[in-house]
Amino acid sequence: MARSGRPPQDTARQAERAHRILDAAAELILRWGYDKTTVDDVARRAGVAKGTIYLHWKTREELFAALLRRERVLMLDRVRDRAPATLGDLFGSLASALLHRPLLHAVLLDDSEVLGKLTRLKRQGPAAGGLELGGPFDAYLRELVRLGAVRAEPAEHVTVIGSIFYGFMFLPGAQPESERLPDDRVAELLAETVERAVGTGRALPSGDAAAVARATLDLLDALADVARRKLATSMSPAKERVQ
Repeated sequence: MARSGRPPQDTARQAERAHRILDAAAELILRWGYDKTTVDDVARRAGVAKGTIYLHWKTREELFAALLRRERVLMLDRVRDRAPATLGDLFGSLASALLHRPLLHAVLLDDSEVLGKLTRLKRQGPAAGGLELGGPFDAYLRELVRLGAVRAEPAEHVTVIGSIFYGFMFLPGAQPESERLPDDRVAELLAETVERAVGTGRALPSGDAAAVARATLDLLDALADVARRKLATSMSPAKERVQ
């Protein structure tokens, strides 16, 4: 017996539409800032009805959270594609990827012109840099210490690395335009500084070097898997999400 009622939704079409809405939101938020970007603006730019946006996200804040989660996935994919093989490579690649994603960079810098009142959401949400300095990262550092790639002392590696990373990320905005280094050079200097600050400075045997590279990619794969699952939740129709 044929079923009556509405035809099934085309999930591929839904996903394409959701990404188109996020593309429009990203463009407008970077141009005007979050506070001046309305759902109506996003709908017009994406070429959809305003109500269509609410089929995906119940509020503008939910839409922005999904946008940040997608940015995080894209950034981690870019880092993974570069196949960083050391701790310095990891943070250099992370810096390069962030500097090429202006929305995430604005979130990292707490840029009120872009974020407006969403600075609160940023503080409650996932780490803007895409790499929380704790949990799996702590285990990764312990493995690098065991392999001889990172010094055991001083023990405050997270504080040291975080300070270096955030310092380099804030640096371009604090300098006059004429004195700013190219983004790729900033990433290179950050990578070198991290290695000098916590690395052992010793050449590792080939087996240990390969193990460091595997541990680095395993960390990125684990982070990317979590990021994709969170994005999938944010991209499902609003009525299907459990609040």
